[in-house]
Parts: sequence; C-alpha cells; structure tokens
Amino acid sequence: MILNCLIIDDNEIDRLMALALAKRYDFLDVVGVCASAQEAQELVRKHTIDVLLTDIDMPNTTGLELRAQLRHIPVCIFITAYPDYAAECFEVEAFDFLVKPLRAERFAQSMERVQRYFELRHKANLFEHSLGSDTIFIKDGHQKIKLNLHDILYLEALKDYTRIVTTEKKYSVLASLGLLLQDHVFQSFVRIHRSYAVQKHYIDKIAAQQIQVQQYTLPIGRSYKDVLMNLK
Repeated sequence: MILNCLIIDDNEIDRLMALALAKRYDFLDVVGVCASAQEAQELVRKHTIDVLLTDIDMPNTTGLELRAQLRHIPVCIFITAYPDYAAECFEVEAFDFLVKPLRAERFAQSMERVQRYFELRHKANLFEHSLGSDTIFIKDGHQKIKLNLHDILYLEALKDYTRIVTTEKKYSVLASLGLLLQDHVFQSFVRIHRSYAVQKHYIDKIAAQQIQVQQYTLPIGRSYKDVLMNLK
C-alpha cells in the first residue's frame, strides 16, 4: 500500500531532514514539501493525503490550527522543538509526537506504527465490506458464472459490453457500464472516468490524473475529479 505524505515546516533544514527520513520508506510517496500551512492547503486540494508530517510553531497558521482544518487526513504526526505542545497535539487527534532534532530510530518507530495502522485499517474495511457483500450471476459467453461482488476490482466500458475485472480473472457481459451502475449491488463502486468504475475499498492511491487499484493504473476523467477528491 502506497501512502501519500505531505511535509510542512517553515525551517528549511528541518524540512530537508524530514524529507530525507521519509524517503527511506518505500510505502511513503512524498507528494509535497511545504514551508507554510497555506502552501499545504493548496496541495491538499490536489491530492488525497494519508500522512501529514507537520511542524507546530509556524507563522500565520500553526500546525495545530492546520490539523484542526484537516481532520479528514487519517494520520497526523507533529514534529516540534517544544515538548510542551504534546497535550494540545493529542487534542487534535495526533497520531504521534516527535521532538526535534529528529532521530532516525524514533522516526522508524513512528513509521512502523503508521504501516501497521493502515494495514489493519485496510483489512477491517475489506472484512466489513465482505460481511455485507452480494453474490451476482453474470453471463460470460454461453456460461453463467457466480461472482462475489467484493472480488471485483473495477468495471471497464467496452461499447455495448462491460469488462468485469476481478482479483483472479476478467469477464465480459452484454450490458453497458451505466446500466450496471444503476443496480444497487454496485453501490460500492465509484465512477472515475466515462470508461471506468472502481470498487472504493480497492483504491490504493489517488493522483492528479490516475488512480492505483492493486496492480492496475486507471485514468481519472476530468469531470470525475471532484468526486474522487472527496472520498474518505
């Protein structure tokens, strides 16, 4: 699982240190390094952020104020030279609290916790979805095939047909993508393009023009960007 990470610190040396440490972890994709909360807000509008690494004592808008505005970001790790801020940080749902100067060992402990948290979160989402999953029958050629809905990764429009891509195989059914999405059993799918709809809990990463669904990279249509950016 790749996690989008945003780093914010008004001190250049501290920004570079946080960036150098973050780059050691393959599961982190640093989508931005900002000198202020205002810069960060711009990036948050363009990307789905999973991990926020932010200083606290910054001009105009502090890290605490920024976090209060961005509570939808799952993980916020505060990095500060002032240990006395700890209690206030956890009032705004801090995931961790690191004291400057950053130490690689302490940063590694925090990253291990982050990775475990998202793995458990993902498994919980899959389990919750599987409890309420439906079974559907599709006609693939001359065969009728029973599919578990939670095994379907995405749907692809092919003129009058729709390709159903599962974790194991691909099928084609004689029905348009729009028609399939009108059925209540596909309510867990989100349209990302006129030719694609994906099952929300399988989305691993959302970028400006494409998303990652397991091993597949799919395009995002211009008119569907707002819907994706608002996904929780």
